[in-house]
Amino acid sequence: MARKTVDTLLELSIKSLLSNESAAIQAVEELPIDLFVPLFTAAFLRRQKEVLKAMVRVWPFRCLHIGALHPQESNYDIMEAMVDGLQLLPAQNSSSRGTKLRILDLRQDPEYGITCSYRAKYPVCFLSCVYSQHSIINIEEAELNARCYGKDTIDSRSQSVWQPMELLVDLSFNCFLRAKQFISLLINKTEQSLGSLHLCCRNLQIENLSVQKNSLKIVDLVCTDRLELDKAHLRDVNTLLSQLINLESLRLTDVECRSYTGKNFKTFLTCLGKLNSLEELTLSFFSLTNQLHKLLRVLTPQLDTLSLTFCDLSTRDLTALSQSTQANHLKLLKLSNNQLVWEFHEPLLNLLENVSGTLQYLEINNCLITDSTLSAILPGLSRCSHLRIFSFACNPITMPVLMNILQHLTTLMELRYVIYPVPLDCYNQSDFDGSLDQEKVAAMKAQLKLMLRAAQREDMKWTAFPE
Repeated sequence: MARKTVDTLLELSIKSLLSNESAAIQAVEELPIDLFVPLFTAAFLRRQKEVLKAMVRVWPFRCLHIGALHPQESNYDIMEAMVDGLQLLPAQNSSSRGTKLRILDLRQDPEYGITCSYRAKYPVCFLSCVYSQHSIINIEEAELNARCYGKDTIDSRSQSVWQPMELLVDLSFNCFLRAKQFISLLINKTEQSLGSLHLCCRNLQIENLSVQKNSLKIVDLVCTDRLELDKAHLRDVNTLLSQLINLESLRLTDVECRSYTGKNFKTFLTCLGKLNSLEELTLSFFSLTNQLHKLLRVLTPQLDTLSLTFCDLSTRDLTALSQSTQANHLKLLKLSNNQLVWEFHEPLLNLLENVSGTLQYLEINNCLITDSTLSAILPGLSRCSHLRIFSFACNPITMPVLMNILQHLTTLMELRYVIYPVPLDCYNQSDFDGSLDQEKVAAMKAQLKLMLRAAQREDMKWTAFPE
């Protein structure tokens, strides 16, 4: 009971203090260290930007992470206030307390507390950048080595003025005004720091690369492990990839490639081959007809996520995928919106058999898969014992085949979600252009429900598309 009373009194005290913003800003100068995290949390949730800015200026811990507070894009104003509060150089009239903050983390990462020092007395922050030569860890290690070998040429006065800082942030370079304003602030802050601020972007999103080239100069690409790029020429993609040596996830959408025999595509393959840490690859609106084998040849074997939607894949590409080393490791596979010709079922069947030991998510929507194809690949699909989600919407199948699929899939005990196409039998015309007969749709759903109940698999959720 006493603990509950103390917590209640603390919450009331913080609420009372934040009700007078000017008083709260003055109070942070003398605030006990133990109260910083609860006060910061309350101020963040109340969106009191000036209080947050003042707290950053005198933050008593080495690091500050806001991920546990679930920041969203709508929090640009809060993030701007915190960036503005960073003390890159000691102010002329510095506060009596000063700041110990060296790492400001503005990313969404709920796994970590607001500060490492708040939960345990770690000497370093484990989320600090380890790749860039401008990161705090590498700078401090270099200074320590210099002192150990008697080569400390760093002026002591310079050290007191130029304290390295690290700003961890996920960035979106797009056409939205709010994002542009935030990027502009980061550019100004980086320039003001004269090299003391290391901008570490782990998750980078770029829309229309040709327009964003100049702004990207503030980003140290060696830190980036996730890249999403929409609208670009392959030549510019290659320039970017050559610097992204630690990339773990790559997503390319609408990339222009005019020739698969020219220099740009060969350079692209070379860049992919150097991404030794790559685990996820997503290509969309990237024509790869009869070229997939070239990509698979250079990609790392540990790739566990492969998405190839709107890639104009051919039967030859499916054959190459089924025979690749990656097929034995994939956990997620998306092949939707490839208008394949199904004269031969063996490539898809072989692929399913090869991924059956690891595959958890399979999506083959809108691939012109018919009754005969689905019936032929069911043995391979039934072996995917770890499958959790299966989506095969917008394919022209009939009601008997749908029922047969359900009977086979109920044996997959880890499978929980199935997104299936409304069978052709439920349309007023025997094609997707006809309108749905809602009575037939209702009868079909009722039949599926009865079959799931009979198989004791009511834990599976079957969703029709379109409804």
